[in-house]
Amino acid sequence: MAREIKFSLLYRDMWQSSGKYVPTVEQLTEVAPEIVKMGCFARVETNGGGFEQINLLFGENPNKAVREWTQPFNDAGIQTHMLERGLNGIRMSPVPADVRRLMFQVKKKQGTDIARSFDGLNDPRNLENSIKFAKEAGMISQAALSLTVSPVHTVEYYTDLADTLIEMGADEICVKDMAGVGRPASIGRIIKNIKTKHPDIPIQYHGHAGPGFQMASILEAAYAGAEYIDVGMEPLSWGTGHADLLAVQAMLKDAGFNVPEVNMKAYMKVRSLTQKYIDDFLGYYINTKNRMNNSLLIGPGLPGGMMGSLMADLESNLASINKWKNKNGEAELTQDDLLIKLFDEVTYVWPKVGYPPLVTPFSQYVKNLAMMNVIQLEKGKERWSMIADNIWDMILGKSGKLPGSLAPEIVEMAKAQGREFYTGNPQDLYPDKLDEFRAEMKKNNWDFGRDDEELFELAMHPEQYRAYKSGAAKAGFEADLADKKAEAEREKAAVPAPAPATNGEHKPRKIVVTIDNQEYVVGISYPDVEGNQPAEPAAAKTSAPAPKPQAAPAPASAGGKTIVSPLEGKFFLTKDSSETPLKVGDPVKAGDLVCYIESMKTYNAVAAEEDGTVTEILIANGAAVDEDDVLIKMS
Repeated sequence: MAREIKFSLLYRDMWQSSGKYVPTVEQLTEVAPEIVKMGCFARVETNGGGFEQINLLFGENPNKAVREWTQPFNDAGIQTHMLERGLNGIRMSPVPADVRRLMFQVKKKQGTDIARSFDGLNDPRNLENSIKFAKEAGMISQAALSLTVSPVHTVEYYTDLADTLIEMGADEICVKDMAGVGRPASIGRIIKNIKTKHPDIPIQYHGHAGPGFQMASILEAAYAGAEYIDVGMEPLSWGTGHADLLAVQAMLKDAGFNVPEVNMKAYMKVRSLTQKYIDDFLGYYINTKNRMNNSLLIGPGLPGGMMGSLMADLESNLASINKWKNKNGEAELTQDDLLIKLFDEVTYVWPKVGYPPLVTPFSQYVKNLAMMNVIQLEKGKERWSMIADNIWDMILGKSGKLPGSLAPEIVEMAKAQGREFYTGNPQDLYPDKLDEFRAEMKKNNWDFGRDDEELFELAMHPEQYRAYKSGAAKAGFEADLADKKAEAEREKAAVPAPAPATNGEHKPRKIVVTIDNQEYVVGISYPDVEGNQPAEPAAAKTSAPAPKPQAAPAPASAGGKTIVSPLEGKFFLTKDSSETPLKVGDPVKAGDLVCYIESMKTYNAVAAEEDGTVTEILIANGAAVDEDDVLIKMS
């Protein structure tokens, strides 16, 4: 009898791998019944990771979103799974143990069946609590191997890691090929080794399509014994997303596996709804390059899940670099120029910081470190001059043990700055804090929510939750979306209308397809007479995006002392509630940390270059700043 392969739909991850945002709760609950009707999914990935932070950025409640989105799948007997980051829970920074325990309790009660837990460094110490807390809450604990390709990340390395996690109590193993750079034959050997030693442990394979290995990897995973395969679907499959359901199903069926049939009427409905959400507003946050496969990703090994935000980061950094180049009479860079420089720098930086697997948050850390190096080099400065505190935490061992060795120059830099390396259990550095957040909830007279879920949101995402409660998050999102729409209208007005066909033939732009008596509108594009895709209009080929309108930068004072922003980003006096913000009248010594610039999801510390006393703080907390804007004045 043919061996059965089951599918899991990564509906929310499809969005995050393509762009910045995911659908709203209303959109998710609209599409969920149609996903159920497709009849081919044993599992659906519903929440966790950065997804719930995105709800807060919208100004909507993540707890309401998770409960309403998981309910249709719970009712249909389809298992739901979440993604969580071990020590970091469902955020980018480490989480106290009591908050991590509460997370699993809350998510189980909200309808999540399986906790897929990964650690960005593959340090088992960071996953031990995840496995323990998930099982305590009644969830299936699925421990993930964060796959990458380096001299230290061998088949034996991952086989041994799986043994350790299973001994810790993991119910399942996920082979998490987050960048799609895993080589198919090696993936097959890893899975076969695990199944040989642990035949009763289910294995789920997850991978991204970008570099081009994906279909071969899925076939190897299936032959080796994987029971579950993660898939995407049109119009968000392939590119930096995931392999398409229909292609995977056809391939595995031909290979002799027992795979479920797809209700095509429901498939087309989900496809149509997904396109509607893209057209509504989500498409404004999807870079067209993220919809294409790109074998250049093999070298840097950057994961599909961060490529959406990466392209947005490139736009703002490109504008900053070209602003400097214009000021200094140098030729501008194009976005492709910057992308290649970034990929090359990631390849250079990665081994020097100990080969951390390029998965959240460490993919962002390595990418940000590389981006800062590129920016500094392009401006005639030196590498390593901007290293954010959370990147230092990774380097020093405060996030876990690095798989490889640090380059001597990094070790010497740490010692020169008086930084100490840490070899203990990372969780010990982050004491319990739920009591502090309970006190804040009571002080503000905020409802703790069903099953303490609102308490959990504040504890997991303090700054975003406060912004959500104040209404600032929703206002900020709506203003940003309005800017995006206005920019799109400007670009549309600048592109000339296409010339009519010269051969007299009428070429329709849309056709109506009828499947099972249901009509679907399908758009059509045409190649030119040479068989190539139409050339991009000249007006659309600008190398740097138009800057968003913002307040004029504060002018440098004629006298006195100033502290200026070293890069573009958002200004913050503190990065968390444990710090005391600087205020007018405070004395400052040269080298003192005075504020942060948040850029590319990391807080970059800004230090005073001379002694003085604060006379004025010119920028509001959370406000956007450009490079060289004056932040603080001193006497």
